[in-house]
Amino acid sequence: MFPPPFLKRLSLWLAIASAATILLSIAVSQILLAVALGVLLLSGLPLKWPRVSIPLAGFLTWTLFALAASPDPRSGLAQVRKMLVFAMLLIVYSAVRTTGEAKCLTFFWMGIGTITAGRGLYQFAVDVAGARAAHRDFYTFYIADRIRGFMSHWMTFSGQELFVLILVLAFLLFAPDLKKWIWLGLPCALIVGLALVLSDTRSVWIAGIVAGCYLIWDWDKRALLAVPVLLGLGLLVAPSAIQERAKSIISPKKETDSNEHRIIVWRTGWEMIKVHPIFGVGPEEIRKPAVFYAYLPADIRRPLPDGYYGHLHNIYIHYAAECGIPAALALTAALILPLWDFRRALKLLPPGRSDRRFLLQAAIACVIGTAVSGVFEKNLGDSEVLTMFLAIMCLGYLARTETLARADILER
Repeated sequence: MFPPPFLKRLSLWLAIASAATILLSIAVSQILLAVALGVLLLSGLPLKWPRVSIPLAGFLTWTLFALAASPDPRSGLAQVRKMLVFAMLLIVYSAVRTTGEAKCLTFFWMGIGTITAGRGLYQFAVDVAGARAAHRDFYTFYIADRIRGFMSHWMTFSGQELFVLILVLAFLLFAPDLKKWIWLGLPCALIVGLALVLSDTRSVWIAGIVAGCYLIWDWDKRALLAVPVLLGLGLLVAPSAIQERAKSIISPKKETDSNEHRIIVWRTGWEMIKVHPIFGVGPEEIRKPAVFYAYLPADIRRPLPDGYYGHLHNIYIHYAAECGIPAALALTAALILPLWDFRRALKLLPPGRSDRRFLLQAAIACVIGTAVSGVFEKNLGDSEVLTMFLAIMCLGYLARTETLARADILER
């Protein structure tokens, strides 16, 4: 039998390994997650859940109600299996017990995320060469199959790299030992930032700008004035394919860009919500063409424009349509509660840089980025993105708990 101190230490490193390897392989991460859960239960460590678990438990519970009310419960069982990912909340929050350990996990994410971004840059160079060899317009050649790092889809890659960039930026702005690590932080920010720009993922661009502006605003409000100037200059010197993609946000090409496609799925989702406001159409039912077309508004022309119609490209509309309005409200509460908790904890911190300020600000910016990108994509329906989001919330709540404890000591 292993001694408890060894099991406690093993729980920590398994939790870190499971959270960090999600940038490389979901299979490896989830195997480590299962092992970490078993070791945690044997370690004797107190089992703890962060406060965000309350609305998330409501979301999962209502998903089960929706599954029971579904016309085809068997097809929705994938949602039940996916619930294992939420064990990340228990594992990380129970095993990672100090801000130093939390910071170690963020360093792993930054390092692995930079390697992943570097692989994405290599993939971009290969795509450029491929378009030239095929004598094709690069924009249309690239848009349907973009850089993805070690992931299976560019949306997953972009969603994860958004978190990595936010962590690096929060570290550069708020961590106490910047001089010691700036030689590592700046190259990470440049490589990850460049990969996100070249990913052509507009929802992540918008989310990154909003989350980044929040961090800069809380660091130095005057510096925020430089953001529009830098964005404008960056767009001017960007390759034509990037300029074209940015322009497509307001002026899309119907044959290549997905603006019209998203409006169609959102409108279809609203029709589902109006008919099934309580339990939705059922977990995993939206991906069935017969179900989707049954709610497609009659005024929409067919054939539909190119795009993926297996989900609704908006977490708020999608989960309301799939599992009912109560599920969407619970998920929204899971985004609002951490913002409330972390901002209140920030007010209790003494002025200046600190690891707790870094973790709290990073967690807030990640929630903001998730909430914004979730308007345009079903980001939290992606297990790889969800895993990182849950682990980052745990680190934010760890910093909050330490902050509240120290504030109580000072008051005494």
